[in-house]
Amino acid sequence: MDVKSLGIAIRARRKQLALRQGELAALANVGNRFVSELENGKPTLEVGKVLLVAQVLGLEMTLIPRTWTHIENVLSHA
Repeated sequence: MDVKSLGIAIRARRKQLALRQGELAALANVGNRFVSELENGKPTLEVGKVLLVAQVLGLEMTLIPRTWTHIENVLSHA
């Protein structure tokens, strides 16, 4: 998953719950701008706040190990 995909998933869940960005921001105790930047895939957001927003939305994030080939491909394009 990349930051753009994460943002799309966050936005979809927020809309599914019929929340406006400001309402989500208030529930997660973050700013409206933070929610907007998260939904738009800004790569430098604070991970703790990202996880908090996901938790408020009832989302759980899971890390799954990938193959070494995938890791080598990512590193070679960095």
